[in-house]
Amino acid sequence: MVQGEVGTKLVRLLYFVGAGIICTKGINLWRDYERKAAATSMAEMATQTPTKMVNGPDAAASNS
Repeated sequence: MVQGEVGTKLVRLLYFVGAGIICTKGINLWRDYERKAAATSMAEMATQTPTKMVNGPDAAASNS
């Protein structure tokens, strides 16, 4: 009688721990995905040529 009660509590504990591991894995995968997406967007922005500003320091230097 006591053995069955301990067994069910142990099974519930293992389910809880397993769910925690699965959720942690999913969160880490999502963080990696977001980090990689941000890195690729930053790389794309770095490869684009910047446009000159109309009233920026380059415009003031050329007027002199």
